Amino acid sequence: MNNAILYSFRRCPYAMRARLAIANSEIQLELREIELKNKPQQLLELSPKATVPVLLTADNRVIEESLDIMKWALNQRDPDQWYHDLTESQQQLSQELIAQNDGEFKYYLDRYKYADRYPEHTQDYYRQQAEKTLINLEQQLEKNGYLICDRITYADMAILPFIRQFAFSDKAWFDQSPYPHIQKWLNQFIESELFNSIMTKYPAWQLGDDITLFPVLA
Repeated sequence: MNNAILYSFRRCPYAMRARLAIANSEIQLELREIELKNKPQQLLELSPKATVPVLLTADNRVIEESLDIMKWALNQRDPDQWYHDLTESQQQLSQELIAQNDGEFKYYLDRYKYADRYPEHTQDYYRQQAEKTLINLEQQLEKNGYLICDRITYADMAILPFIRQFAFSDKAWFDQSPYPHIQKWLNQFIESELFNSIMTKYPAWQLGDDITLFPVLA
């Protein structure tokens, strides 16, 4: 069996978004869970920057960006129309929300989560800056129930892993925060069969290990 190979790290939100699309598309591949402090040589040779996820396709193409991996999966099979049934304006909105998430929000999320590493400002300051994105998302969810329309799309799945990381940085604060639509949206995600299916724990991959197939298909 000549499967594609995905190098991943379970808790990385970029890797999560890639696994979500692959699992929803039911494209079975070989999953190689890595240790960030002990990256395998095979990964370093494929992608010198060595940030996960990295996909090696069955035809030996290397895809190093998580959004590109999502689109690779959805271009093969998109059973719930996460990507292909969106209008031009919905695609544009998706790109804008993801860009804000991956740019400004991720910048302040890292500083909020690891405030002791960034003593230039307080944790409260970093959270308040990140909340600018939350306010925008809350407004979108209030209108639609989901970010782009009245159903899940790839934008929801591209952004939710980062909101989860933000929420669990201070869960007590998040649970009482003025974002009820985000809270509901995140809880539905965390409780979903899809999310739980991609969060199975696997040992770190080493050369010579048996193949781990992902997703596990019925």
